Amino acid sequence: MRELNGNRGRGLQSIDWKLVIYYLLLVLIGWVNIYASVQTDEPTSIFDLGCRSGMQFIWIVTALGMAAVILFLINPRIYEGFSLPIYLIVLFLLVAVIFLGVEIKGSKSWFDLGFFNFQPAEVSKISTSLLLATVMSQLGYKINRMRDFLITAAIILVPMMVIIMESETGLSLVYVGFIFMLYREGLSGWLIFLLGMAILTFVLTMSTSVFTTILVLLAITSFCIFLYSGWFKPWFIICLPAIVLLAFVPSILEALSTTTIPAEGAEGVATEVLHPFWSKIKPTYILGGILAILIPVAGFFSFKSNNKFAQLAIIAFIAGIILVFSTDFIFNNVLQWHQRTRIEVLLGLKDDPTGIGYNVNQSKIAIGSGGFFGKGFLHGTQTAYGFVPEQSTDFIFCTIGEEWGFFGCAAVLLIYFLFIWRIIKDAEKSREAFTRIYGYCVACCLFMHLFINVGMTLGIMPVIGIPLPLVSYGGSSMWGFTALIFIFIALNRNENKYY
Repeated sequence: MRELNGNRGRGLQSIDWKLVIYYLLLVLIGWVNIYASVQTDEPTSIFDLGCRSGMQFIWIVTALGMAAVILFLINPRIYEGFSLPIYLIVLFLLVAVIFLGVEIKGSKSWFDLGFFNFQPAEVSKISTSLLLATVMSQLGYKINRMRDFLITAAIILVPMMVIIMESETGLSLVYVGFIFMLYREGLSGWLIFLLGMAILTFVLTMSTSVFTTILVLLAITSFCIFLYSGWFKPWFIICLPAIVLLAFVPSILEALSTTTIPAEGAEGVATEVLHPFWSKIKPTYILGGILAILIPVAGFFSFKSNNKFAQLAIIAFIAGIILVFSTDFIFNNVLQWHQRTRIEVLLGLKDDPTGIGYNVNQSKIAIGSGGFFGKGFLHGTQTAYGFVPEQSTDFIFCTIGEEWGFFGCAAVLLIYFLFIWRIIKDAEKSREAFTRIYGYCVACCLFMHLFINVGMTLGIMPVIGIPLPLVSYGGSSMWGFTALIFIFIALNRNENKYY
């Protein structure tokens, strides 16, 4: 009996209680601010089951029970052995919800279970993380080997694509965060750079012109090739001036294409007519002609010198050009109407303060009105009078900003930072690759949710409907994040239990 109690003591001591404390702090902050976000002139009890704070209390209690079961009753080693069946079951649910689920706010991603709605996409982060950890921790796995890379990519992309089919763009973007875990496990940093370039290309094409976007791609690609090859000065001497001169082509063509006819008589009006030759020449035609010569020449010399990086850079540049000319099709045929409108509002292409842009506009007003220390608990006017829709779910952060001010927002972000940093620190100390990889997956999921949600409320990200981890209202979200986090705490505890 004494030996059993000793093992139990070491088991409790091996738990990373800092992670548990951060978890509880965020849950408490969320619960209190959900209560504040749903209050009116006649406040009710925070435990009232007729309002969202009371229901959130139920989700919290059940989530804590789930955490205890994961931590003390389930053998952590079971996750690695059953990761594939779990992944397939969740994938089946993701597909089934498209046909059997209910549509809520344009997204058909929920099962109506009567007493609450269940969203499989929240659980898919766990199943994907577990299978990634299982596959990538196998002996002989190499992420830069094509076969292993394709398997890993499929594990991430399959549920991501299904979630997109459910019109849950926000939750699908969380899967992009796994690229940071892949980078930790040996994936080339250039792939992350290419992902960033793809996003930049899309945004530039939407907000500027095809000519400008291709010119920017040319500048960045040539700079990377010359920098990697050690020819830093020649780029500034030759390439940069040439690119700057090309940037003036639209202005030059515009000047050449119009001819002003002087006014006749005292009351005549000068008119402008198009030049029959120059008006037909587009800047893109000139740039296209230059690239038609430049790309084959650059390709020839890169293959002749066996410069692998230059070869890949040229291929990436061509893919970028294809993306430029595909952007219009993707925007108009792949994205839904509300997604297109939100992107247009975000990029300043459309002003819609009373429509799609209403939520963000009111959110920024609420956060800005909070000042440094906020208006005080239950004293937020934007909150109390319901100016911000979805204030207890997707826009819960603006409640914190209005009632607790910049100080409260900074404190919450600090807790998240310490939480994610602690998970990464524990993952790095892990002796088992499975625990390390899963820990990084957890950190990536939390970071992406935090980044997108806070960016959304501040108006620097499109409104795509994604909860703030452990803070936003919702049973599926609370249970999903609780299981995601406490599985890692259990794996970490199991490693430290006998050391």
